[in-house]
Amino acid sequence: MPREQGRKLVASNRKAYHDYSILDTYEAGMVLTGTEVKSLRAGRSSLVDAFGHENQGEIFLHGMHIPEYTQGTWTNHEPRRVRKLLLKRDEIAKIMGKLRDDGVTLIPLSVYFQNGYAKVELGVGKGKKSYDKRQDMAERDAKKEINRAMGRRAKGMR
Repeated sequence: MPREQGRKLVASNRKAYHDYSILDTYEAGMVLTGTEVKSLRAGRSSLVDAFGHENQGEIFLHGMHIPEYTQGTWTNHEPRRVRKLLLKRDEIAKIMGKLRDDGVTLIPLSVYFQNGYAKVELGVGKGKKSYDKRQDMAERDAKKEINRAMGRRAKGMR
């Protein structure tokens, strides 16, 4: 059977962009069991409350929920187990250097299959304050209004 090509999105963490300002992103593989992969291929996963954590020079993903595979038997996995992430040493060093700053955390942004391999996109983010969120919303509204005005002007309307 030929390997899948392209990128198939399984889950995304849209709230992360609302709660954090993302400084940098990384792509990492995950160490998964067979039933976890089958459950992901069925499109079932949740990144709510998930975060990355360093332990003895390795990075692990905590709190990611992959529900049990329905056709699984006694070999089924634990839904919220800690999963090891596969990154290169220099990437881990860069991430650890950024995580030493106050208020910076490692957040999973999305889970997807890239050419048949399960991957997670990680973001190094700094938490936003409520006034930062209001400022982002005001900027977004201003951009929408500018685009509307430009569209009206292009059509010849005022």
